[in-house]
Amino acid sequence: MRRIFKTLLAGSAGAASLAALMLVPTGVAESADHLDPGARTDAGVDPTPDIPADIADVFAWHANGTTRIVMTFAGPVPTTAPTYYDRDVLYKINISTQAPGNTPEFVIKARFGRGQGANDWGVRFEGIPGVAGALEGPVETTLTSGGVKATAGLFDEPFFFDLIGFRETRSFGTIRIRNDRNFFDGQNDTAIVFEIPDANLGSNVSKIEVWGQTARWGGNL
Repeated sequence: MRRIFKTLLAGSAGAASLAALMLVPTGVAESADHLDPGARTDAGVDPTPDIPADIADVFAWHANGTTRIVMTFAGPVPTTAPTYYDRDVLYKINISTQAPGNTPEFVIKARFGRGQGANDWGVRFEGIPGVAGALEGPVETTLTSGGVKATAGLFDEPFFFDLIGFRETRSFGTIRIRNDRNFFDGQNDTAIVFEIPDANLGSNVSKIEVWGQTARWGGNL
């Protein structure tokens, strides 16, 4: 099983002025949306939704000499719902500094693992630009190395959408979408978050392309 979501971050990763940057969705978008997780391909004749492997969004932006990258998945879920850490899912964030292009110069991999307790989860990151070896530690914790910050855990769902208004618009044929009604308010996503110094991505980088992928153990990734 494979899920892909791709974005293009325009602007200079090494420039001093990064005030006006643009996030542009590209043509590759094989992920399910926020409410329709794909089915597990290893679940037999009656496949079940694979919530932990379902990508919701990939965000990337520049701030204060760093590139921030966020991949959200396994949502939206209420704040009372259980977490969806799954040790059998591989999460990948690909970064191409030759955008547009489909060959990443950097591939960040993330895996979750469980400790002794039922809620004792950790995360392991590999391939972070500028970090030698793996970076690992508990979830819900900011891990640091060589100017890089990384974390994984539950975050407030960042997507804004009036789903009720959208459905009413389709039913009545008139615009019913409101900017004060957010279906995703009070919902959580699981997310992997990175803050990477721009210099770690190389010099004279004018724009980067970022895309996320997930695969369950035994898949083609």
